[in-house]
Amino acid sequence: MSDIWNIISSNYVTVGGAVPSNSKYVAVDPDAYQGTWSGQYGDGQKFDVSISNVDGFRAKVKYQSGSTVKYQDVLIRDSSFRIGDSKFILTGKDADGNDTAQIATVATSPVTGVSTLEKAVATRS
Repeated sequence: MSDIWNIISSNYVTVGGAVPSNSKYVAVDPDAYQGTWSGQYGDGQKFDVSISNVDGFRAKVKYQSGSTVKYQDVLIRDSSFRIGDSKFILTGKDADGNDTAQIATVATSPVTGVSTLEKAVATRS
């Protein structure tokens, strides 16, 4: 019975982050996205998101956190895109004037199989 609840819970976390958008894809400002964005999750795990070749609403992205490395061509809509189990959302600037974004990643524990949603702030270097 607990396995059923784990499945429902993990799907809830996965699906809960997917809000459909009715907006169209439009060209974005490449300078707002391109570069390397770095941050750290609450558990201390560091990550980097490298965005390049932004053309219109398309871009090439590399996500790296620990031993996980993902490469993907993405489509940018509503100031955000997905790469694997992660979502990148451009948020603006912090108090110091640094460009910021929010990273939300679904992490599944290899021991328990329980999925959690990890969120962190990334700044561009």
